[in-house]
Amino acid sequence: MKRSQLLAILTLAGLLAAAILWGSISANSHSTQYRELPGARPSAAFLLGTDELGRDRLVRLLFATRISLLLAPAAALAATLLAMIVGGIAGYFGGFWDRCTVRTIDLMLSLPWLFLLLAARALLPLNAPPIASLIMTYGLLAALGWAGPARVIRAGTRKLCESEFTLQASALGCGRFRILWRYVIPNLKPILLAQLWTAIPVFILAEANLGLLGLSASEPFPTWGNLLRDLQSPFSLRPEAFAPLAVVMLSVACLKLAMPHQELHT
Repeated sequence: MKRSQLLAILTLAGLLAAAILWGSISANSHSTQYRELPGARPSAAFLLGTDELGRDRLVRLLFATRISLLLAPAAALAATLLAMIVGGIAGYFGGFWDRCTVRTIDLMLSLPWLFLLLAARALLPLNAPPIASLIMTYGLLAALGWAGPARVIRAGTRKLCESEFTLQASALGCGRFRILWRYVIPNLKPILLAQLWTAIPVFILAEANLGLLGLSASEPFPTWGNLLRDLQSPFSLRPEAFAPLAVVMLSVACLKLAMPHQELHT
């Protein structure tokens, strides 16, 4: 493991640990309003100050960090599993299913990802409870984010099926399902893992875009996208208001650096 990869993993683990532990030991809540201290500057009581409603910026940022670093990987895992099923079956069995899958993937990828996401989210209820809106947001990311990974997985499966070691196994009398279980699936793991790690920062940035437009989780739940909306107001452009942006950039960079690399099993 490279030093930069290890450092990125430790940084992500530290962010998630701080988000979880601080929430359990802090006396403040992400929804508690201190009406007498709206827009307060950073102090010992509020390390990042308070927002316009008097809520602790640091607590809200850590709560949003916990949400993004837990739910974005969960949504990416769901999208990758869906892509594995669709793309893997298409690539391994071919034929009519493969042709239909390729046409569907091409159609999904021809549509602008952001506009498709915005249109689908706008069709869902906007006045849903906070937890329901959070689940809908990340569920929508998983439902619409499978096409790109499916195309890569399909191509990888086709390549493995035509590789020398699978052809040799077939010539020695191995059945199709034994070849699938013994040779294809183990060699798909690096591809699946790469697609999973690639999808996580994409989903994080997609949620941030939805939050900027008010289409992510509803109040009082903070998300990185909701917190970034403060930057739209020229009256709140103080140094502490850029903390969510810094955390998002740091997390996305660490996820890119922490992407694992594996080799084929022959």
